[in-house]
Amino acid sequence: MWDSLPEHVSAQMRQWITNQADWLMVYRLPLYAPDLNPANGIWSNLRITLLNFAVRGIDELAALIKHRLKRMQYQPESLTGFIA
Repeated sequence: MWDSLPEHVSAQMRQWITNQADWLMVYRLPLYAPDLNPANGIWSNLRITLLNFAVRGIDELAALIKHRLKRMQYQPESLTGFIA
């Protein structure tokens, strides 16, 4: 699956894909397709849970994000919902 991230559509990446044509099949995603990428649902949910927090620095923000992602890990039904 190939989205429009600049690194994915670079000339170097197109050349690499061309060289792998015997075994690699690439499907391009539309420019904006959150329903085709379950990770977008995870990040969206994470952002919502962080809205009411004020942090004092990058280390505190990183710790908060890790804590929230860890909590999601133990809620497989939510993660399955992002895929569905």
